[in-house]
Amino acid sequence: MKIVIAPDKFKGSMTALEVAEAVERGLRQVLPDVEIIKVPMADGGEGTVRSLIDATGGVLQEVPVTGPLGEARQASFGILGDGKTAIIEMAAASGLALVPLERRNPLITTTRGTGDLIQAAVEAGCQHLIIGIGGSATNDGGLGMAQALGFRFLDAAGQELGPGGGSLIRLAHINTSQVDPRLQELKVTVACDVNNPLIGPEGAAAIYGPQKGATPEMVQQLDQALANFARVVETDLGLTIAEIPGAGAAGGLGAGLMAFLRAELQPGVDIVLDITGLREKLPGAKLVITGEGAMDRQTVYGKTPIGVAKAAKTLGIPVIAIVGSMGPGIETVYAAGIDAVFSILDGPRSLEEAMAKGPELVSQISRNLARLLAICR
Repeated sequence: MKIVIAPDKFKGSMTALEVAEAVERGLRQVLPDVEIIKVPMADGGEGTVRSLIDATGGVLQEVPVTGPLGEARQASFGILGDGKTAIIEMAAASGLALVPLERRNPLITTTRGTGDLIQAAVEAGCQHLIIGIGGSATNDGGLGMAQALGFRFLDAAGQELGPGGGSLIRLAHINTSQVDPRLQELKVTVACDVNNPLIGPEGAAAIYGPQKGATPEMVQQLDQALANFARVVETDLGLTIAEIPGAGAAGGLGAGLMAFLRAELQPGVDIVLDITGLREKLPGAKLVITGEGAMDRQTVYGKTPIGVAKAAKTLGIPVIAIVGSMGPGIETVYAAGIDAVFSILDGPRSLEEAMAKGPELVSQISRNLARLLAICR
């Protein structure tokens, strides 16, 4: 019997690999001879770097970067097992979690640290960058990222713009004379699971600005600034970016990556499926086990278990999800390819206790699942 274990992380408790290992321990207590293939998964958000490093035998690199408020800090990116592909989470350098609640202000926060990570990957010899852009603190259209890579953003007087999305209202010209020529050879793939345009009522500022600290007045300022940014990009670079689906992701970083690095935007889980080779590992499997920390109606919108289930269903393989908790709308996952869901909770527990005992609880439910499989056999 062949079983493929392909979970996401349990946030705050276990990495995807740790979840997979805990599932395997439980299964083997009852089915010691079962063939198990572990494939740590992610959806392009937090935890993607670790999952893909674990899945490919890669390494983690820590480098100095500029934080979202201009402060010096350390951040990490991964180099996959092929030695040529870098995986970057923009949130590691430019994420909302790095900014204290009382200091959140998307008029001034910068993506420069994301550019620092990109430059470090180029210096390490990477030729393909995969960038996850969820969880941003910024609304600067990728201004800071591009500045870190040598692009110069000038106002009408020829002066360099300062950091933050608010400064884009003064943008008059983009100078590319100092850009690292190695960027022309890069392949850049962006994990993006939203379709928002850059500007307008569904744009970066209107939809995501408030959660980053923007007042209604700031939202209007930022939208106007991004509209000016789009006009200058079209004039100077010949690219029309304002209405491209996903351009508004991460405060317009989606647009910036397309404009300055010719990036291609793809659903995050599809990127991970390709890198891990999950589809190629499924043939012959009798069961696929996936999972995530909390499963609810949000899961069907591009989360890891659904991507795994869709891949398995192309071969008619049953899919079981092991999860930390089940929330409202859990029944929606059944129509999306998941056949059964099991929670690891075995009784009343505090969240802290459940997270601390995560591996033990995952192994316990997996052992019970194996007993059921043994009966069916």
